[in-house]
Amino acid sequence: MMDFSAKSLKGLVSDVGTVFTRAKQYAEETIGTAEKTELDAQFESLADRADRTKLWTERIVSKTEAVLQPNPNTRYGDMIFDKIGPLKGERTRNLEALGTDMIDAGVEYGPGTVYGSALIKVGKAQQSLGGTEREFVANSDRNFVQPLRKFLDEDMRTITKERKILETKRLDLDAAKNRLRKAKTLESQTNSKLKPEMIAKEIDQAEHELRLAQEDFDRQIEITRLLLEGISAAHSNHVRCLNDFVTAQIAFYARCNQHMCDLQRELQSPGSALSSIRGQVNDLTSPSDEIKPSLPLGKRYAKALYDYESKDSSELSLMANEVIIVSHSSNLDTDVMIGERGSQTGKVPLAYLEILN
Repeated sequence: MMDFSAKSLKGLVSDVGTVFTRAKQYAEETIGTAEKTELDAQFESLADRADRTKLWTERIVSKTEAVLQPNPNTRYGDMIFDKIGPLKGERTRNLEALGTDMIDAGVEYGPGTVYGSALIKVGKAQQSLGGTEREFVANSDRNFVQPLRKFLDEDMRTITKERKILETKRLDLDAAKNRLRKAKTLESQTNSKLKPEMIAKEIDQAEHELRLAQEDFDRQIEITRLLLEGISAAHSNHVRCLNDFVTAQIAFYARCNQHMCDLQRELQSPGSALSSIRGQVNDLTSPSDEIKPSLPLGKRYAKALYDYESKDSSELSLMANEVIIVSHSSNLDTDVMIGERGSQTGKVPLAYLEILN
């Protein structure tokens, strides 16, 4: 037991001495009184690229998480839930919550009423948007955020660890060089109090320690260099992740646009809640046949009953209550007319028009 304690104490003293020597070496390098082994330019360039990669990857991950979940408190809660694992439930998106309340309100007002029907339709669209958003967030997190975070947590952490070890090996190497330099200085001094054989032994010991330190340093710098060169492969993988993120965004916005276009067509279609309201307003505000303003002869005019968004370049968009020139074409169905507004011409559905003359 005593031997073990003595060995432990001796090892502790040795470790403290090593730490002190490294700290002393680092301090002397800082103030310029000790030489420092410089790393080659290529290695420094690789190290600088790794530092910049770590910095920008951290910022991109942070900003992406803020885009996927703007509420910082919710992001923190999601992080806690992630650690729980299987207990984590599907968090309701804000759009889904909005849609649920709209539907409940529509049922309360009555699905047969204009307002209640409109609320239910819009609420269902909000729920669809929320579900689409949920899929986009999950896809982006799985294919973009998580791979980049894994790179930071694993690859960059390993690189940082090995670079710290390399710095320790460099300090040990420079300390060994300094000891050998001091031993040789003693050898050259004629008034040294040490015997020549003791000085020679000191030099031999310093040279042996220098060789070991140099071997450790060379081995560590090669390990670190290989890890730093692996950043190129990480960049290639990040490009693939970035492409997945962009693809997810394209699909997300396309689906959102489709949901809203479908909702708009449903609300503005003849007989819908919105068209019924517009019809009532038009009945109140449209002048009677007797007091309609006179229109130029030779052309047929029509008033748009509802807003109409063209589906392609062959159609003409309409705004409710605007007056356009119309005409029939033998090439078109009877429920479609040719509309003309200034230099713009295109097909318009007859159901959206009130013929004025």
